Amino acid sequence: MQGETAMKRRQFLTALGAGAAAAAIAKPAIAQSMPEVKWRLTSSFPKSLDTLYSAGETLAKYVAQLTDNKFQIQTFAAGEIVPGLQALDAVTNGTVELCHTAAYYYVGKDPTFALCCSIPFGPNARQQNAWFNDGGGNALVNDFVKKFNLYGFPGGNTGTQMGGWFRKEINTVDDFKGLKFRIGGWAGQTIQRLGAVPQQLSGSDIYPALEQGRIDAAEWVGPYDDEKLGFYKVARYYYYPGWWEGATALHFFINRDKWNDLPDAYQGVLVAASAYVNTDVQARYDARNPAALKRLIAAGAQLRPFSQQIMEACLKAANELSAEVSASNPDFKKMYDSLMAFRNDGYLWWQVGEYTYDTFMIRSRRG
Repeated sequence: MQGETAMKRRQFLTALGAGAAAAAIAKPAIAQSMPEVKWRLTSSFPKSLDTLYSAGETLAKYVAQLTDNKFQIQTFAAGEIVPGLQALDAVTNGTVELCHTAAYYYVGKDPTFALCCSIPFGPNARQQNAWFNDGGGNALVNDFVKKFNLYGFPGGNTGTQMGGWFRKEINTVDDFKGLKFRIGGWAGQTIQRLGAVPQQLSGSDIYPALEQGRIDAAEWVGPYDDEKLGFYKVARYYYYPGWWEGATALHFFINRDKWNDLPDAYQGVLVAASAYVNTDVQARYDARNPAALKRLIAAGAQLRPFSQQIMEACLKAANELSAEVSASNPDFKKMYDSLMAFRNDGYLWWQVGEYTYDTFMIRSRRG
């Protein structure tokens, strides 16, 4: 028995040694398939807007974890490398490898950028994500941004936004005439048709402009971010809904050359990490906006709905603008037609299921 036990012990130690040797061989092989990559990400948002800025940090965190820290992304807030509204340019020209931004900041380059992000009276957030992921939207976006040497995917959504902060009440369409309104992108061009004077300002510049009277109104996102920026202190009327942003998709845009140079595994890691970020950002807004809205009302904010007359006038202006651009811009028309068809079909279902359920629950809720 002692001899048999000794032989089994030798066999066990031999097998253990072979396994250890195999592990020693395998580890360098794995390491060789995962090269060291270091990228920089510039955000269009300041660190004070934590829900927006943290999207880049969250992406960097999971990319590092999934690659055993072989793929590292250093994040920078707006202004640390380039101003927030120049984030896309920094990626196109290779100053940084990727950015986190709102594509509609760049409608001056091409109005099609608005469709990557948000347009007036567009789909809601779930419909928008469905279009991106299962309705051909991502392919259309990347076919378009190729001309700017970019590759992108969604990196968060704010959900439906608020209609902004006004120093005076807005009761009729005529009240928009001459109104200096901080509102960016495609919505700015829409509201200009009603007589407003749109201003595009970065988040950190809005409060002093309102306080000093250089603008009469401003929109940003919704209660959680708006509270942080302090708009309720200088403009008391808080309007809803933000018809120009029924959903607002944020994007990670990557320099296309850098994207093509990545191993397939790293490309997959970026896709997976950004998909998590896309869900996480909206979850944070959905979780934090209710309490923030209560605090804003307690602090003196006056909630006001846009009238039916205003909503219909804005819809008419938005449709006219989109039709005019579609007639002269094939990229815009291709993406716009796809998105609007998807939105219209989506609302057939929403009317039956989601809207009916939500309306009942809103009427029935307690507290």
